[in-house]
Amino acid sequence: MAMTMVDGDCIIKARNDKREYRRVVLENSLEALLISDPDTDKCAASMDVGVGHFSDPKGIEGLAHFLEHMLFYASEKYPEEESFAKYTSQHGGETNAFTDSDSTNYHFVANADCFEEALDRFSQFFVKPLMSPNAVQREIQAVDSEFQMNFLSDSWRISQLQRHLSMEGHPYRKFGAGNRQTLEVQPKAKGIDIRQELIKFYEENYSANLMRLVVYGKGSLDKIQDLVVEKFQAICNNNQSCFHISGHPCLGEHLQVLVKAVPVCDDHMLQIQWPMPATIHHYKEAPCSYLTHLIEHEGEGSLFHALKRLGWATGLYACESYVDSNSSFFDVVIGMTDAGHEHMQDIVGLLFKYIDILHQSSICKWIYDEIAAIHEMMFHNQDKNSPMSYAVSIASNMKLYPPKDWLVMSSLPSKFNPSIIHAVLEKLSSRNSRIFWVSKKFEGETGMVEPWYATAYCVDKLTDSTIQEWVQHAPSENLCLPVVNQFIATDLSLKETKKVMFPVLLRKTSFSTLWYKPDTVFSAPKATVKLKFNCPYACNSPDAALLARIFKHLLCDYLNEYAYYAALAGLYYEIDLTDDGFELDVSGYNHKLRILLDTVLKAMADFTVKPERFSVIKEMLTKSCQNFKFDEPSNHASYYCSLILNDHSWPLEENLERLETLKPKDLSQFTPTMLSRAFLECYTAGNIEREEAESIVQHIEDVLFKGSHPICKPVKPSQLMKSRLIILDEGVNYVYSTGGLNPNDENSALLHYIQIHQDDIALNVKLQLFTFIASHEAFHQLRTVEQLGYSCSLTN
Repeated sequence: MAMTMVDGDCIIKARNDKREYRRVVLENSLEALLISDPDTDKCAASMDVGVGHFSDPKGIEGLAHFLEHMLFYASEKYPEEESFAKYTSQHGGETNAFTDSDSTNYHFVANADCFEEALDRFSQFFVKPLMSPNAVQREIQAVDSEFQMNFLSDSWRISQLQRHLSMEGHPYRKFGAGNRQTLEVQPKAKGIDIRQELIKFYEENYSANLMRLVVYGKGSLDKIQDLVVEKFQAICNNNQSCFHISGHPCLGEHLQVLVKAVPVCDDHMLQIQWPMPATIHHYKEAPCSYLTHLIEHEGEGSLFHALKRLGWATGLYACESYVDSNSSFFDVVIGMTDAGHEHMQDIVGLLFKYIDILHQSSICKWIYDEIAAIHEMMFHNQDKNSPMSYAVSIASNMKLYPPKDWLVMSSLPSKFNPSIIHAVLEKLSSRNSRIFWVSKKFEGETGMVEPWYATAYCVDKLTDSTIQEWVQHAPSENLCLPVVNQFIATDLSLKETKKVMFPVLLRKTSFSTLWYKPDTVFSAPKATVKLKFNCPYACNSPDAALLARIFKHLLCDYLNEYAYYAALAGLYYEIDLTDDGFELDVSGYNHKLRILLDTVLKAMADFTVKPERFSVIKEMLTKSCQNFKFDEPSNHASYYCSLILNDHSWPLEENLERLETLKPKDLSQFTPTMLSRAFLECYTAGNIEREEAESIVQHIEDVLFKGSHPICKPVKPSQLMKSRLIILDEGVNYVYSTGGLNPNDENSALLHYIQIHQDDIALNVKLQLFTFIASHEAFHQLRTVEQLGYSCSLTN
């Protein structure tokens, strides 16, 4: 029998959550959360094991990650290699895993009608895995392929450099990914049997008392509990102690330094780090949520607003990144323009100026209450996640929170405590910081190399007075705290609408069509308005497509300070280019959706080109095109395939050539032409009444098509454009081969494109079914048997 605590009523859940929950602890001390959802057609499970790469034995870096790979292969009960992945794939599901610093998470999803067998196969990972010698040798190659794939990724490289520049002997400094060198070459040289090390690591660390399981099922809680007890009570419990780290990895000797590093991509990035105690123990007080909200704010008066106005920054975010449950970093990351790179000291000075303002302003209760109100609104009106991602999220955090907060986690700040927030703010001092400055411009100026990813870098010591001088010489900007957010929804009531099963065509004019679908399923105070602009002059040439892209980025740039407040309150807009124009999508809480939509439309109608912002957007797009060569070869293969087949696809080389000569006047002349002819396909859905939907579209027509000087005129029937694809002749094979765009990347890719049929619902469903059935066999043959690479997939 299992020792069971039935405490679903004590677990805090969202008001609109109809699922049932139960916490159980098995006799072997495995802790589990059971979730019953009678409405689901997919079931999932996630097992989080409290051991990660921090526990790797010295000299065998990547062993925990390697073990994660190996458990998927086979078990004594199911000895066929990769039979679990095959089973889930053939039953509408998928499986995956990831290794973190102090945990490893395994998870899967499958159709509800085959969940019991899938769960049994999954449980055998942790009961009696079968680590055959042949599989061990093959999977070393897979781990190495994964490493090679990430070798030229700047995020991996800079992260490992930050680990490298920390305390010798601290687990944080380890190389957790592993590769052929650490898993085969080095162990062989020392006479170590890597398979025996795997088995030893598994037997010592994979103890039931360190495991936390989430099972998301369709049946009753009692039925799910019986399954969990039956499948998982056989897991061995050797009462392994939790991995414990003593002290922070960054001490005084690692602080007050400026680290210059050379990236792969031609970008400029600045990251300021402050080591501090982890704040997870104060998740109700949420000190880092408060500080993050202010430091990464983008409204008028914010740090980012000032940096953007000066033409120095392209993006800014702040966050707490955990080392373990006791230690963390507070990070501020700033993407810089070329001009910003030349003003790095001023940017750091402005950052510390803003931190000084936070000190001077004291801790504001109204700001904390606003953050708490937004979090509460979003938690209680959250969309239903997919079963697998939901299970993974909970299982990964069960060790950090008491059971009653497993679903809430850090999403409901409720205890305003200025002293705790101030204690974290005190950590954000110049003496307690280290700065990473990343740019291609440092090539040839560095004298050191990080050992695993070969990142070139150098370290300069900063004196106590250095940053204070930067602060004093930084430009005078009107930095201030944000104002009250007017976009927070206060009316969360549900509209009374007539139930409609399918979208209804409400109206059709020479300007637009309006489709309408009220929410009859989710009962959420949210809505979506999607406007598809069919503009025949938007993408009918390489120049037009490029200028339309700049128009989109500039429009979003102009709206940023205003729309940022909306985004904080759960109200979003997005503009996407299409083959025949562009789409505007506004979604979120319906109460103030109309305000944001009208503002975006007005900005579009009043669009003018600001030369200084045009230059920044032009620089960003130029670098984006230039850096594409550093993408993975698989992305390059997709690009060439699209270029060959798509009727409206233009080479990057042409974009780069044209970008060099583009001037603001080119966009000023193009925009009226692009908008001169348009037809709108409008779609409204969610918590919205049909009269309101009709009113919205009528207003759009009034803004764009009416008045003494209309912005748009109706599209003529012959101008309505359709996306077209090249038809490949039956029985004829074509081969396009080319050298990799990045000569330093030793990886390569092959894309085999098979054209099946024109768009047809019945045939599309059959193709999806074929993909479900064949995807695992393709993966197994290409990656496991033939060892062709880490990333292999069959998609449609």
